[in-house]
Amino acid sequence: MTASILVLGGGKIGAVVAELLAHATTGGRPDYRVTLADRSAAALAAAPRHRRIDTLVLDVDDAPALAAALAGRAAVLSALPYRLTVRVAEAARAADCHYLDLTEDVAATRRIRAIADGAPRAFIPQCGLAPGFIGIVAADLARRFERLDSVRMRVGALPTFPSNALNYNLTWSTEGVINEYCEPCEAIVDGRRVQVPPLEEREEFSLDGVLYEAFNTSGGLGTLCETLEGRVRTLNYRTIRYPGHAAVMKTLLHDLRLKDRRELLKDILENALPATTQDVVIVFVTAAGVRPDEQGQPRFLQDTVVRKIYSRPLHGTTHSAIQITTASALCATLDLLLAGKLPQAGFVRQEQTALADFLANRFGAVYAEAAPQSMAA
Repeated sequence: MTASILVLGGGKIGAVVAELLAHATTGGRPDYRVTLADRSAAALAAAPRHRRIDTLVLDVDDAPALAAALAGRAAVLSALPYRLTVRVAEAARAADCHYLDLTEDVAATRRIRAIADGAPRAFIPQCGLAPGFIGIVAADLARRFERLDSVRMRVGALPTFPSNALNYNLTWSTEGVINEYCEPCEAIVDGRRVQVPPLEEREEFSLDGVLYEAFNTSGGLGTLCETLEGRVRTLNYRTIRYPGHAAVMKTLLHDLRLKDRRELLKDILENALPATTQDVVIVFVTAAGVRPDEQGQPRFLQDTVVRKIYSRPLHGTTHSAIQITTASALCATLDLLLAGKLPQAGFVRQEQTALADFLANRFGAVYAEAAPQSMAA
């Protein structure tokens, strides 16, 4: 049976989500019929053309119109800015359909969890790259140890050819980037769940001969702090950038006080930094702990997962690596949900997804195709 899906947000990610789902078939039969909705008719006009993609001009602030758009849907997938996700989740609860989103915002996720309490359908926020896939990987690594010591998660979406002082191009939501640079970050330090400041605890590492920096940002851990609290001594998440980025962002956010004028900062970045589809997504997760070695003796060991995923053509159009990885993760989660491989009701955490199921999925396979890379600390 073809599932009817509403995708909210016709921007960089939502359009790719609709495209992926529209092309999904099983035995020649279409698996999804997609309605791509956005308040901007211009955004919808630029969306992919496919016989199984309908478009709808819709403002989610219009509650009756949103309710009508949700009627009869198997699921709604929100690729909207984080500040709009809660009202969509509330409407999904009223419409009795599954809800999935890409938010990195911690406060929004907490409110969605409350909305999901007792719901007859699944509510799965944070289904992208980070939070999202990164949590699935980290949870899988954590399960390999009898006694877990540390889990360190590093992710970055970077231009392949940086050409400005920030060493950065716009590859994702500008609002989302600013938000994760400004909001407090969760971590576990010496076994205690704490908040740490964004843009701090900077470190450097090299990968395949390229030097990177990483620093605290908000939201990437998803619900892992709660899941692993009491089991791990150290748990943290940091965003990967080229060296020098954090220092410039600190100047903008703190010295020039643009942290308090986020709309102005968004306007500056979007008019000064060109967008690009030539990017690379880096995933680097390390877990350490105690487990038996080949002789059955307990040893302190480390496991690492590293991926580098580049932009590529998709159904005839080149998309950025962050578009492909984020959209594919959301589509894979939907696939697994409708296949019965995830809980069907209430709040669902990313770490409840089995990594093997995710990588075996037709959408999640984009992560499996990326061969592990070597790493030097």
